[in-house]
Amino acid sequence: MAAERKGEEFREDLRAPGARNAQARRLLSAEDLAPLTRLSTPRSLLAIGQTLAVIAAAIALAVLTWPSPWVVLSLLAIGISQHAFFILAHEAAHYRLFANRAANDLVGSALGMAGGISMCTYRVTHRLHHNNLYGSEDPDTAIHGGYPRGEAYLWKKLARDIAGLNAWKTFAYFFGAPAINAETDHAIRPLDDTSPELRAAARRDRLWVVAFHVAAPLVALAVGGPRGLAWYAGLWLLPLVTVLQPILRLRAVFEHGAVHDLGSPLTAARTNRTWGSPGNWAARLVLFPHHVNYHLEHHLYPAVPHYHLPALHRVLLAKGALGDAEVRDAADTWRLVFAPRRVAAHA
Repeated sequence: MAAERKGEEFREDLRAPGARNAQARRLLSAEDLAPLTRLSTPRSLLAIGQTLAVIAAAIALAVLTWPSPWVVLSLLAIGISQHAFFILAHEAAHYRLFANRAANDLVGSALGMAGGISMCTYRVTHRLHHNNLYGSEDPDTAIHGGYPRGEAYLWKKLARDIAGLNAWKTFAYFFGAPAINAETDHAIRPLDDTSPELRAAARRDRLWVVAFHVAAPLVALAVGGPRGLAWYAGLWLLPLVTVLQPILRLRAVFEHGAVHDLGSPLTAARTNRTWGSPGNWAARLVLFPHHVNYHLEHHLYPAVPHYHLPALHRVLLAKGALGDAEVRDAADTWRLVFAPRRVAAHA
């Protein structure tokens, strides 16, 4: 888990301390958690390798069939895989990719860098989300708060995302730009609430991200000439600013949008079932790579790496901890967040 210096800690969510559900963090003993928090280098390498293989296959399909409608499928597959890269960078932000911290941060930063995000800056921002879920200092409430907002609202947002009109907001967020709490009009400044060490690491990482995205098109031009630059722009940058954007938004809304009770850690985040129906499987393919659908479990136990989240879910089920929790089919969540009017949440 992350270091325990002030400004780096992930605090326990102790809302509603008298409620059974709010004690879910304490249901598992150290002995229960030990195998679930154990990191596996082969499992992480396998996840990275699978994602790279899909990207390589999609690029090959586009190059070999150009021009043809198959290129559209390639763009979709690349955008979905770029999101999978982000999920693995999220693992690195929690120090869950590799046990060796240097390897964890090097690979995590590289995965984020390819997608134009600073993993080390996201580590700072994401810590505030975990420690202040739906609170005044949660920088993510602007993305997932207030749902359902009416059918047209989310469709309009997703249309602007796929058109690339909101990409600059995404990259600003991952560079630590202040977020505005819509409820209080309060500016949340993630980089003001962290340790000097993490702030310095975030600053260096942002410089590397900028350098990479200045150098990448120059390398593509030098290696492949104008055609190489066109392939880079079309097969990497285009899905990055279009296909990836609605996926990021929709997953965030599925994880936290339209929850019915903000007073318990088991009802302020959602686990989406991704099996049992075509709608669920489609959500798994597009929105939930690397077991990220187990988001409630992740908030309860951030030290558990992604490949152990299904086992953690089963353990919590066996202990009766999820009876009142926000666990539902992904297809049901779709209907909930696209509901025609807002259902007020209970604080």
